[in-house]
Amino acid sequence: MSELMETIMLICFGCSWPLSLMKNIKSKSCKGMSLSFTLMIITGYIAGITAKVLDGNYSFVLVAYIINLMMVSANVVIYFYNKNLDAKRNAIA
Repeated sequence: MSELMETIMLICFGCSWPLSLMKNIKSKSCKGMSLSFTLMIITGYIAGITAKVLDGNYSFVLVAYIINLMMVSANVVIYFYNKNLDAKRNAIA
């Protein structure tokens, strides 16, 4: 039952990441994005994955952690892409 609750928590958190990713892609700017916050979230997901692996608990919860980690990591890629776009715009102005 605890794994089910943990998975529900991860799904709830995970629903926000695709929305955040789409917003960041559309904005074409890194303004309003916090790299340190995003890296802290990534660290948390890596810790959760590591805990599951060390316990030998290869279940659906691990899949939820990995999917969330991939979504948040994509936000980091978009952050640096948008930061580059911001720098180009500032150089032109």
